[in-house]
Amino acid sequence: QVQLVESGGGLVQAGGSLRLSCAASGRAFSWYAMGWFRQAPGKEREYVAAISWSGGRTYYADSVKGRFTISRDNDKNTVYLQMNSLNPEDTAVYYCAAQRGRVGVPTTIDECDYWGQGTQVTVSS
Repeated sequence: QVQLVESGGGLVQAGGSLRLSCAASGRAFSWYAMGWFRQAPGKEREYVAAISWSGGRTYYADSVKGRFTISRDNDKNTVYLQMNSLNPEDTAVYYCAAQRGRVGVPTTIDECDYWGQGTQVTVSS
């Protein structure tokens, strides 16, 4: 089992940047592929980005490609989401998620085994 705690959310103006962090505790972090999802008010939770257990493969939703960067530091048991060129449509609660195993990456809700509690990101226009 792994516990996930997100941090780094906040209020930022359009065009600004934020870096989210997700600290993991519990079983070996490097045995998990990781992902970021978000949920805006009144909308379903959606996939944002994912990274393989080694960090060698990264994937992005089309809506964030070229603006967001996912990375991980297995020595620090932490995954990051660098968000640049933010716009009001990026406003949401951002969730970190873990998928057991070293084969795939979590790009759907059903593929995630563990979730963090979420961190709010608000982008003002």
